[in-house]
Amino acid sequence: MTYTSDQAIAGLTLDPLGPAFGAEVVGLDLATATDAELAAVRAALVDRKVLFFRGQGLDDDGQVALGRRLGELTVSHPVVGGVDEAHPEIYAIDSADNGFADVWHTDVTFMPRPPMGSILRAVNLPASGGDTNWADSQLAYDSLSEPVRDLVDRLTAMHDGTREFGYYLAQRRGGKGNVWEGETVTRLDPVEHPVIRVHPETGRKGIFVNPGFTSHIVGVSDAESRAILDLLYAHLTKPEHIIRHRWRAGDVAMWDNRSTAHYANRDYGSTHRVMHRITLRGDVPAGPARGR
Repeated sequence: MTYTSDQAIAGLTLDPLGPAFGAEVVGLDLATATDAELAAVRAALVDRKVLFFRGQGLDDDGQVALGRRLGELTVSHPVVGGVDEAHPEIYAIDSADNGFADVWHTDVTFMPRPPMGSILRAVNLPASGGDTNWADSQLAYDSLSEPVRDLVDRLTAMHDGTREFGYYLAQRRGGKGNVWEGETVTRLDPVEHPVIRVHPETGRKGIFVNPGFTSHIVGVSDAESRAILDLLYAHLTKPEHIIRHRWRAGDVAMWDNRSTAHYANRDYGSTHRVMHRITLRGDVPAGPARGR
C-alpha cells in the first residue's frame, strides 16, 4: 500500500519519505499515546519499516516505558552494559566511547535471535552532521534480477560479532557479557542466518546480510563469497533504496530490524554525539522455503 503525504492511516498522520519506505508520524506524542495509537504505530512500522517522531520529550524512563508498550524489551546489547543500573535496557551510542555505527549493519545479527526492532532517541547532537541512513532490504531484494534472486534464495551466511565486540567482551567485561535469551554471553560464536529473510508478519523477502557482521557465505569459495556479498551490499545501498534522517533535538526513530539496514554518518569531527537505543525481542530468522 502506498500513502500520499499527510494521509491519515488508522488514526495516524503519516508524511512518507518515499513511495513505500519511511515516514514521519505527524502530531503524535509518544509519551501520552493511547493503546490504539501505538497499535497503529506498530502496524505502520511493519509497513513503512522506519518511522520518525519529531519534538518528543522522552527521557530514559519514558523511552523504556514506550518500548514496553510496543513489545518485549531485550537488555541493552549482548555485550555492552546498559547506560546505568536503573536502565539496563538502554544502549548508549556515545562518540566519546567509540560509538559511531559508521558501517552498514542490521542490529545484533550475530546472535541466533536478533531483535525485531529498535527505538533510537537523540540525546546530544552535533550542530550539523551525524545523520542516519536506512536501506530498505525488501525493496532491494525485489529489484534484483530474477536469476540473482533464484541464487540468493538458496544461500546462508555466517554472522560474527567478534570483530566489533570481541575485544570489548574480553577486555572491558572480563569475558562476561549480558544475559541474552536466558543465557549469559561469554563468547561470540558465529551464527548462521539465511541470506534472504522472510518477514514473519508480511511474508516479504529481504536481503539479510550486512557489512558490519556478515563474515562469509556458507558452502562457497572465498572468492565466490566476496563477489556475492559485494554484489548484495552494493545493491542494498543504491540511492533509490535509502532514506536519510537529519536529527533534531527531541527526535525518536523506530525501525524494523527484519527489513532494514542502517548507517550513521561520522562527519562531525570531535563534536559529541550521543544516542540512546532500546531493542524489541525478535524471532529466529527464517529463509525462503526450498522447493527443490
